[in-house]
Amino acid sequence: MPADLPAIELLPRPASGRVVTRTRTVRLGDVDDRGRLRLDATARYLQDVATDDTADAQLDDAFGWVVRRTLIEVRRAASLDERLELSTFCSGTGRSWAERRTRIAGERGATIETVSLWIRVDPTSGRPTNLTDRFAELYGPSAGGRRVSTRLSLPRPSLDATRRPWPIRRVDIDPLRHVNNAAHWAAVEEVLPAGSRRGVGEIEYLSPLDPGTDVELVVSTDETATTSAWLVAGDRVVTAARWTPAG
Repeated sequence: MPADLPAIELLPRPASGRVVTRTRTVRLGDVDDRGRLRLDATARYLQDVATDDTADAQLDDAFGWVVRRTLIEVRRAASLDERLELSTFCSGTGRSWAERRTRIAGERGATIETVSLWIRVDPTSGRPTNLTDRFAELYGPSAGGRRVSTRLSLPRPSLDATRRPWPIRRVDIDPLRHVNNAAHWAAVEEVLPAGSRRGVGEIEYLSPLDPGTDVELVVSTDETATTSAWLVAGDRVVTAARWTPAG
């Protein structure tokens, strides 16, 4: 049986298995000009709770993971100073990768559903490396035997898309000397339609983005108001993203 496409389905909380919960408060640096939680800040929260989970599990590779794809569905946006609860669990696995579901619920009614595909990598070489028996022991029960692939699904840039330079800032670079995954969401924020906040954001990371690279932001909007965006370095598509507003 073929494995499911990754980070597409928003599966319910499992009846059994490991579920880790953390809290965050939405701060001034996390919101847009109307006081609503931004997508790049949401991605940082997801990164933090994933790191907290693996560190708490005492896995020896707590920082040996990279994101391949993330979906964020904003059903009701979080707001400034809102206290959030993030619940996260493993919802699928593969040879060297795992899918992570995270639900964000706020004290004022914020509801944000997310799912990401993370690939386990060797910290020295950066190459994918197989999941361990210890990982299966800890995270296998919540995944329930579900297998996911690493196949990506977002389209490549259209010929009629607009282009403009996209600068890489020092604050975007992480200790691996790449643009951090959360920083890529800033490009999605840049092209969100005015006032749009409820909807589904998707992003796929095709290759690392290094400091000093000349990058263009490529944007296309279709007749349904769905906006697609890509970060492109020369002929290489680095990141593909899409925002589909709620109906």
